[in-house]
Amino acid sequence: MGKEFVEKIEGSPIIAAIKNDAELALCLTTDIEVIFILYGDLCTIPGIVEKIKEAGRVAMVHLDLVAGLAPKEASVDFIRCRTQADGIITTRANLTRYAKEKGLATVLRFFILDSMALSNIEKQAQLHYSAQPDVIEILPGVIVPKVMKRICAMSRVPVIAGGLIHDREDVVNMLDSGAVAISTSTPEVWLM
Repeated sequence: MGKEFVEKIEGSPIIAAIKNDAELALCLTTDIEVIFILYGDLCTIPGIVEKIKEAGRVAMVHLDLVAGLAPKEASVDFIRCRTQADGIITTRANLTRYAKEKGLATVLRFFILDSMALSNIEKQAQLHYSAQPDVIEILPGVIVPKVMKRICAMSRVPVIAGGLIHDREDVVNMLDSGAVAISTSTPEVWLM
């Protein structure tokens, strides 16, 4: 699934990041191909994913934000066995490795707060290919283009910019800086 996921975001670089049912309904009226699910709980996540899959879209579940799931491999198993999700998003590298083994697409999120965060990306990039996520997502997505270029140069996998992306200029800056896609919860950007 990982290769297909990367091809999908490269071909359609705006990703809808949804936080509630109203945003889900709205993004399904757009041409958005990939949807990051940033809400839900154990009872609702299968239905949320089902709506996305019925619409022919890629459903990526943010494992860390689903109420009732712990940062454990069993949570990956739950997503794989109890939903139709295409993959997971997480801040935990061990879970991306496990999810890849189980055939799910993976996004590893990094929050760029300081030089230590850049060091963590560099360490991740030095790991064997089998330990790499399919893509990394950098937050906030409106970081200085110079920093995004540096991250893209050091990463062995494609990079997504996410968070605080509100207009065309933000999208263009990040794509021009080397990101293959952006994720945003701003509906105006979904409609660009």
